[in-house]
Amino acid sequence: MKILVVGPGAREHALVWSLHRDPAVTEIHALPGNPGIAALATLHSGDANDGAAVAALATELGVDLVVVGPEAPLVAGVADAVRAAGIACFGPSREAAMLEGSKAFAKDVMAAAGVPTAGARVCTNATELAQALDEFGAPHVVKDDGLAAGKGVVVTHERAEAMAHGEAIFAAGGHLVVEEFLDGPEVSLFCICDGETVVPLSPAQDFKRAYDGDKGLNTGGMGAYSPLPWAPADLTTDVVERIAQPTIDQMRTRGTPFSGVLYCGLALTSAGVKVIEFNARFGDPETQSVLARLQTPLAGVLHAAAEGRLAELPPLTWSEGAAVTVVIASHNYPGTPRTGDPLTGIEEAEQREGVHVLHAGTALNGEGQLVSSGGRVVSVVGQGASIEQARMRAYEGVECIDLADSHHRTDIARAAVKEA
Repeated sequence: MKILVVGPGAREHALVWSLHRDPAVTEIHALPGNPGIAALATLHSGDANDGAAVAALATELGVDLVVVGPEAPLVAGVADAVRAAGIACFGPSREAAMLEGSKAFAKDVMAAAGVPTAGARVCTNATELAQALDEFGAPHVVKDDGLAAGKGVVVTHERAEAMAHGEAIFAAGGHLVVEEFLDGPEVSLFCICDGETVVPLSPAQDFKRAYDGDKGLNTGGMGAYSPLPWAPADLTTDVVERIAQPTIDQMRTRGTPFSGVLYCGLALTSAGVKVIEFNARFGDPETQSVLARLQTPLAGVLHAAAEGRLAELPPLTWSEGAAVTVVIASHNYPGTPRTGDPLTGIEEAEQREGVHVLHAGTALNGEGQLVSSGGRVVSVVGQGASIEQARMRAYEGVECIDLADSHHRTDIARAAVKEA
């Protein structure tokens, strides 16, 4: 099977890493990919958000499947263009991807499907924002209605901070959603969907704040781990039955069937599981941990979803161990990150038992040296028989890598080890 993976980051590197291990896969291509992906796939330059260009490349290469990783190409309709060219594509249509592209749309779908979620108000001006903040009270949750790469959300007890975030969104021409704050731990559950059937992956937990102890600004994610030994035994079944399947059924009823990954961002509240948000693609960095544990060959699962054959698949199989991912970020991330710093030690890290490194914001400079090119630079994944062992291996890998003035959280999965 020949596959084209669309996207530049660690999520796409994780997909390529998993696909490379699948004996059914004969060729992997990536657009645009990154230096880490280049070790496993043939890279192609071009605009990943240009559906016509992606479809043309897929046709030229004669691939059997296109896998679209990031949200921006999906919302831009890349999957539609690929399917129109007669090529199987893993990823929702432009209309279905609005589950992530618009928080307001997602809330409307959830209401129609009877999915438990936070109360919310859509706001288009400062007066509506102020009223919504007063209605729900603190902690205040203010979300950019559009795509914001995980950084468009502010959760704060300070009303002035919530107002300032909202007014910045309005000033940029956007509108927003104010939500009721949901108590309880957060969980990410990816569900593979083909428009009718839902196949859940293993739950994971990620860490959004920049610094230890959940301090600092929201980021795209600073680490993750899977499985979750503290989660209810019936969590996955409950989420599929009460959240994912009703949402997929509602999307099909609307004439916009959802095929791809339904990322369920959940809160395990005192009143039961509720949806914080939906995304229309694999999450980063949870994907790095979840796919590390998947034993079922990935290509067959993604191809079945793209062709509406998920119901034919046997149950997925998983390693009994754990995986912990730690993100190394550039100086000043999640602000304006410094780029161009040399990055060394990846080979040494990967010589450690149970460690592999996935590239996110990396590039080769004019001298062919590996340097940082974004905020989140690499994800270091540790695998082990337990969360404790996986965590220890991940941090051993982190210690091998040198990036000037970089930062990473030191508490990824620490609480899970204590609870185990």
